[in-house]
Amino acid sequence: MSKGKGFTLIELLVVIAIIALLMSILMPALRRVKEQAKMLKCMGTLKQWNIIAAVYTGDNDGKFWDSAPGTPGYWWVRYLDERHKSWKTNQLWFCPSATKPIIDENGIQAPTFNIFNAWGIFTGSDLSPDGVAGSYSINGYCLIPRSATTYEGGVSVENGWKTSGARGANNVPWFVEALRFDLWPLPTHAPADNEFAAWSGNNMGRCAINRHQGFLNAAFMDWSVRKVGLKELWTLKWHKQFDTAGPYTQAGGIQADDWPQWMRRFKDY
Repeated sequence: MSKGKGFTLIELLVVIAIIALLMSILMPALRRVKEQAKMLKCMGTLKQWNIIAAVYTGDNDGKFWDSAPGTPGYWWVRYLDERHKSWKTNQLWFCPSATKPIIDENGIQAPTFNIFNAWGIFTGSDLSPDGVAGSYSINGYCLIPRSATTYEGGVSVENGWKTSGARGANNVPWFVEALRFDLWPLPTHAPADNEFAAWSGNNMGRCAINRHQGFLNAAFMDWSVRKVGLKELWTLKWHKQFDTAGPYTQAGGIQADDWPQWMRRFKDY
C-alpha cells in the first residue's frame, strides 16, 4: 500500500489564510452582538430605576430625592433607601460596560479615568458603609434644594422639575449614563476633547460619553427608557428653560468642524 499524502505547506498556508479571513469577518459581528447585549442589560437596569423613582415620587407629592442643606442639589445618594445604596451587592448601580469604580475603597485614585470606569465615593459614613459607586447620574434639576435658590450654573430652582407626568416628559431625562453621580448640563456646555478620558469641567461633557457606539441610555420623566445619540443630549429638556435649539444643535447652527474630532462621525440633531 502506498503511503498517504499529507498537506503541503502551500495548502496549510491557504487554510490558515481562510481561517484568518473568516475571523476578521466574524469578530466585528461578535463584538457588535456583545455590545448590543450590554446595551440591553443597561436599559433593563434603567427600567428598574424608573420603578424605584416612580414609587418614591408617588409617595412624596411627586418630588424626587432631597438634597443636602445649603447646596445646589448635591448628594442625592445619601437619601436613597438603604436597599439601593450598596454598590457592592446591588448591580443596579452599574452599566455592564462600566463596572470598575474610579476610586477604590481606600480612596486611591485609579490609574485611568475613562468612559468605561464607574465613579466612586468612599469618604462618608453618612453614605453606605462602603461608600457608593456607579455608572449613572441623576439630572440635578430634578432635585429640590432645601435652602439654595439656584442650581449649579445659576439656573433658578423654579426651573427645576418637581414631578413626572409634565408635558413633554418623554424628553426630560432624570437618570443617564455619566461619569458623575449628579449633573447640571447647560446648552453652552462643550463636549470633552478626548473620547476615552472624557472627564470635563462641563456637566454635559460628563454624560456625552461613547459607551455604546455613539449612544448612551437614559431614563425619562414619563418612565420610559431609550438610547440617546450623543449629540442628541443637547436637544433634551434638562430643565424648564433649557434651550433645546442651542449652539450645539442643528437648529442653533452648529457645523461639523465645531465638534471634537471623535464626535464628528455621529448623527446630528
